[in-house]
Amino acid sequence: MKKTKALFIISFLLFSALFLVKNKKLFEAEEDYKIVKENVYEGAEVVTSESCFLCHQNTKGYSQYHNPEYIGCASCHLGNTTSSVKEEAHKDMVLIPGNLSDAKQTCGKCHASELHKVENSLMTTNSGLIAVDKFVFGEADSLNAHYHIKDLKKSASDKHLRDLCANCHLGAEKKSFGPITQMSRGGGCNACHLNYSNEAKNDLENYLASDKKEVPEFHPSTDIFVNDMHCFGCHSRSSRISTNYIGLQETLLEEDDVKNKSDYQVLEDKRVYKYIEEDVHHTKGMLCIDCHSSHEVMGDGKKYAHEEQAVKIQCIDCHFKEKPNTIPYDSLDTESMLVYFHRDYKHKDKPIIAVKKDGHPLINTFIDSLGNAFLIGKKDKKVHALKPQGEVCSRDNAHKNVSCATCHSSWTPRCIGCHNEFDKDEPSAFDLLDKKFTKGQWKEYVAEFSSSIPAMGVRENEEGRIIEPAIPGMIMTIDLGSYSDKTTEEKLLFHRLYAPNSPHTTTKEVRDCKSCHSDPATLGYGKGLLAYEIKSNKGTWVFTPEYALNPNDNLPEDAWIPFLKEVDKKTINSTRSDFRPFTVDEQQKLLLVGSCLQCHKDNSKVMKQTLEFGLKPMLKNRSTSCVLPTF
Repeated sequence: MKKTKALFIISFLLFSALFLVKNKKLFEAEEDYKIVKENVYEGAEVVTSESCFLCHQNTKGYSQYHNPEYIGCASCHLGNTTSSVKEEAHKDMVLIPGNLSDAKQTCGKCHASELHKVENSLMTTNSGLIAVDKFVFGEADSLNAHYHIKDLKKSASDKHLRDLCANCHLGAEKKSFGPITQMSRGGGCNACHLNYSNEAKNDLENYLASDKKEVPEFHPSTDIFVNDMHCFGCHSRSSRISTNYIGLQETLLEEDDVKNKSDYQVLEDKRVYKYIEEDVHHTKGMLCIDCHSSHEVMGDGKKYAHEEQAVKIQCIDCHFKEKPNTIPYDSLDTESMLVYFHRDYKHKDKPIIAVKKDGHPLINTFIDSLGNAFLIGKKDKKVHALKPQGEVCSRDNAHKNVSCATCHSSWTPRCIGCHNEFDKDEPSAFDLLDKKFTKGQWKEYVAEFSSSIPAMGVRENEEGRIIEPAIPGMIMTIDLGSYSDKTTEEKLLFHRLYAPNSPHTTTKEVRDCKSCHSDPATLGYGKGLLAYEIKSNKGTWVFTPEYALNPNDNLPEDAWIPFLKEVDKKTINSTRSDFRPFTVDEQQKLLLVGSCLQCHKDNSKVMKQTLEFGLKPMLKNRSTSCVLPTF
């Protein structure tokens, strides 16, 4: 019997692997898929001979493709399936499979390709985050070096990451039963794929309340039905994409400050958020994974320095100018094909949108016979019409190098006045990487959380030059002297670094022209009054900052660059080597348009013509009453 069972399991795994990787033609018809599924699961009664079923019989709640009647229990949980003695049967058992520490023996046995991708992804390595932190601490001279969070030691930067940042990576282990919540961090495969039904939650409560004697009837499901809560725990930190998406901006308020205030929300970790405006995609009921598919979330197996390099999807993939980039159903890769069947889609006779940058398919999209594009929401299967670019965007020659997010983001968070200091006497310090209490902890003191329309910066690399949203990411001081008693030349470090940002606060409407061409915070000067003054037929821009000057560099506290003054080319003022603020020449060109907007409205004929034909031809025909700025 043992020999028969072993031969079956080996045959089953080999056939499954061959089936998934090689025989893609078997998927071409749904009936073929059903036939193959029946053939693969033939002999299920042999698998159910595992001793696990002596106690754990008739359990429910599994996903269709992880049913133990077909794959057994040991495929995921390991253990000794030949013993009927509890202690022996549970030897070497993995209670919560799917953590990266055991993934090669559990999930990775069937999903080796996906595990390889995940292990190299930035969500696992945290490489970009570490690189920037080491740079600002003066421990590295590059923003683009590759690191892995598991390799952190005890330098000042490493300790800073351990104390404040090392919670959010996929290698962090899920050690307790229960669903994914706002407080969840890491968990390997569980981070995205673990789902508890209400019945599974109730059974878990009863199991724990009974001192683990009342065996649950309902098992949590491991499946592809990822919801936004799976993303929230980690992505509500740092640039706060998850909270931005649902319209929440972090504050420094306490829970007691906002009682009975409907426009505030207190998260599970007691952070207080104020409602601003949610992303238009969120208002439609769309999930994060409606745009960021498995190919992007798990990665492609390559190592990237920063997250924007790993993200391939662009707004123009769905909101195209003329025709979308597509792929036929019969050319789908195996991973996409599996998602198609898991989701029970029916559009195999229609072209599917493929992302232009790397060609991966957005499996929940299709193009009808008239050329209209649609997206099937993964939350509720609602079909959304994908509208092409607006006429203004498609014919606008003046803003070809401006990203969609720059104009279509309604707000983005701002954080200024950040001071980092090491408290060597902190008795309850907690190392987020090693998950243990220690003595001494870096502490971060923030002066202000606020929000505004995004500032703008320039991304310049081999792909071209494009204007993108920017936020004051690190206007900060680091008290190195508080960490080490050793004499150093520079005990207090100061950085004024802005970061590129994808706000995820998309709106159908666009920001007005003045908000780009005459708003001081947008141009990098910081908040304040930017006025266009005309005296003796001469125009001059004058800036009065809202914030006091920082004594470290004599710039306003929230500024990125000085007002219309050159910056030393050696100055590092960005968290990316290919992202920078506007040069003085670029500032002058932006403000030139801003001076025109003092009299001409955004939708006036003359301003619309500048979008189509450019500014120079229009200036040739300007009125004698037009007073242009003198720089």
